[in-house]
Amino acid sequence: MTTSATAGREFWRGVLSAGGVTTIPRWTADPADPANRVAEHEATLTGELTAALGRLANELAVPLRSLMLAAHAKVLAALSGENEVTTGYVAVPAGRPLPCRLTVAPGSWRTLVLHTHRAESELLRHKDFPVDGLRHELGLPGPSGEAVFDPHGAGGELAGNAVLRVAIPRGGDRRTLRLRYRTDALDRAGAARIAGYHLTALTLLAADPDAAHGRQSLLSAEERRFQLEGLAGPRRELPDRRVHELFEERVRAHPDAMAAVCGERRWTYRELNARANRLARALLARGLRREGVVAVVMERNLDWAAAVLAVFKSGGAYLPVEPHFPAERITTMLARAGCRLVLTEPGSTTTLDRALDALPGVRSLHVDAACAEGHPDTDPGVGVTPDQLAYIYFTSGSTGEPKGAMCEHAGMLNHISAKIDDLGIGEGRTVAQTAPQCFDISLWQLVAALLAGGRTLIVEQDAILDVPRFVETITRGGADVLQVVPSYLDAVVSYLERRPRALPPDLRCVSVTGEALKKELVQRWFAVAPGIGLVNAYGLTETSDDTNHEVMDRVPDGERVPLGPPIGNVHVYVVDEHLSPVPLGAPGAIVFAGVCVGRGYVNDPERTRQSFMADPHHAGLRLYRGGDYGRWAPGGRLEFLGRQDNQVKIRGFRIEIGEVESAVLRVPGVRDGAVVAVDGAAGQGGRLVAFYRAEGPLEDGVVRERLGRSLPEYMVPSEFHRQRSLPVTANGKVDRKALTALAAQLGAMDPDAGSDGTAEKGSDTPRTPTELRLAGLWAQVLDVPRDTIRRHDDFFDRGGTSLAAVRLAIALDRAVDIKDIDRHPVLADLARCVDDGSRAAVPPASAATVGPAPPTSP
Repeated sequence: MTTSATAGREFWRGVLSAGGVTTIPRWTADPADPANRVAEHEATLTGELTAALGRLANELAVPLRSLMLAAHAKVLAALSGENEVTTGYVAVPAGRPLPCRLTVAPGSWRTLVLHTHRAESELLRHKDFPVDGLRHELGLPGPSGEAVFDPHGAGGELAGNAVLRVAIPRGGDRRTLRLRYRTDALDRAGAARIAGYHLTALTLLAADPDAAHGRQSLLSAEERRFQLEGLAGPRRELPDRRVHELFEERVRAHPDAMAAVCGERRWTYRELNARANRLARALLARGLRREGVVAVVMERNLDWAAAVLAVFKSGGAYLPVEPHFPAERITTMLARAGCRLVLTEPGSTTTLDRALDALPGVRSLHVDAACAEGHPDTDPGVGVTPDQLAYIYFTSGSTGEPKGAMCEHAGMLNHISAKIDDLGIGEGRTVAQTAPQCFDISLWQLVAALLAGGRTLIVEQDAILDVPRFVETITRGGADVLQVVPSYLDAVVSYLERRPRALPPDLRCVSVTGEALKKELVQRWFAVAPGIGLVNAYGLTETSDDTNHEVMDRVPDGERVPLGPPIGNVHVYVVDEHLSPVPLGAPGAIVFAGVCVGRGYVNDPERTRQSFMADPHHAGLRLYRGGDYGRWAPGGRLEFLGRQDNQVKIRGFRIEIGEVESAVLRVPGVRDGAVVAVDGAAGQGGRLVAFYRAEGPLEDGVVRERLGRSLPEYMVPSEFHRQRSLPVTANGKVDRKALTALAAQLGAMDPDAGSDGTAEKGSDTPRTPTELRLAGLWAQVLDVPRDTIRRHDDFFDRGGTSLAAVRLAIALDRAVDIKDIDRHPVLADLARCVDDGSRAAVPPASAATVGPAPPTSP
């Protein structure tokens, strides 16, 4: 082989092995165009621009085509959100495009052109090498680039996966930019915008080659205005009253109407208001000041509803704390929030009392005792302004400490008003309150109906953990509106597929939030409930809960379920690292502005500074940057693409991986550790998997118990694996991609061996027919290989959650209930429980699924 051939082989081996496909954002109203047509768009470069580019090319001693290619690379970088881009490059007229990898690193236009020229020259030096033969030899797939650059302008077809061909033919002294594009990927407006980006890039390059191109936007003034104004939520006037004042108006209008129901207890508007007023006056009597933080440590019941309203009525800030939280976490939350008063009830003080031992300055007040103090039950009439602090919700923190997001009354009212409008909540309507207190959606579920003259149905936790009972509860309670996380909706749909006639007759709308909603689940929902609307809701705790609503009456087009347009008075932008809008359809960071944006993190100025800032596009507005990644889709609907940082959502709860890792590292004996999130099967959410380095294996139960002292149950990893060392990247950081892949692989290993190959348990495979059938169900519910299930495995140690237990009970056709699974989590024990009940109740192995099953009578 000659030296030239050897050099060509090494060059193309490097290009092909690097891989990478730069995609063109889809923007068309008809993505399923059956004709797969190709259209053209042309734009002319002005004589002045062409002359300026010619002069610059001479100055830089590069051909004009290198400037054109640099502009093309800049456009691809903007469209893809990547600094490394690949385009097809037509090296000879009418030739096949060769893969051309280009780097659009931060710097000046001049630097970009010179780097591009070097890459182009290297490609042209080896243009005659048989690239296709090398690709075949290396076992690599064929050309898959979506963009093609043709500096000759000779024309050509859009072969393979190409959707866009950019040519710059020359006619006399004129230069023309000619785009050929597939109409199933781009419509006319989308193609015109991409042509405009090329012209803008060339104009900026010619005007000031030493300018930093990364800070210069390619968007036209029209597109920029459309994204900043046209895609904002509609402007809506909010009433000049607070949430509790609107509730008080309903009390005066309909005092004897039913306001709230929990189990067998029922309160009218008059009764709920009177109870809340007595509590509010008791708080004021203890010196509660404006924006004073009041923690409510209670189960979800009618007194909890009264306590929340009481905090608002007294001008305080509501801090929800669940009674079962570890004492250490409660202490942290109360201290960080500067809380001095706690409302609680008998039965909710076990861990609270331990927490308060470390906080002698915090006083607790039992609701019954407060109401017995003889305070008047009239409205206290405390003035509350729109910008006053309404509540603090703690979310997981990346530094190992939870962070408390502060939101104001105006943002809370704006969100609840949108829920009332978009979910059709009005007089006589019933909203099911299902979310835990620490989940921000619990607040709108509690009060929205009370502002509209409707009724709140508080569904007790025992009912939520048993799907048949849950469906029965909301049916008996006449629920019109329901909100759940997708993983719970999946469990409900699985039940309704088996019991189609169990669908609540009053249900009109179901809202889904907290996790990415998969299209397959939407399809299943409308199959069992074709007349009941589905609303995909999206938002963050820091943005006063949901900012986007996608209201659906059928399965949406496209691969993803959209997040929908912004609600009223909310701005949502998709931006680059400099907070400038990216091209329509291109991926970018999702940021929020407007009345929805909260005040920051309580007593945490550094993290507040990192995420909250002034909106550079609208004077006087706050902007929040949360770390979500998304893009705009045609129709002004937002699409979610994932997270930019190390934050995940498990079962609807937002979790900072760093906080979990911090807890793992505090376990005695652990020298190093990392936690990753692993996706589950469709509809089942995900799970956390912890890896740690220690001298010897630690009992999972010991580690789990230690983490449970400081973390809520949903933040404790479901699996723990000891490693002799943790994989690291080239720069010495923990390789999370490698650990995520390892977590998936470990499910296929013998569970009787540790991840380092040491035996830790005795081997015992399922033996009886019931054990074998249960093993199959566990594998499906837990999303693990069936042959890894052992007789003495514990359902919850293998990654089971309360929701997974719900799904298992459904799959067993209620041969056992969730309490049985909780009491008998070991497979062999649960099998005996099933056998003692009714062998016939366990479905045969071929039918033992958690998916669709033949309909049966309820």
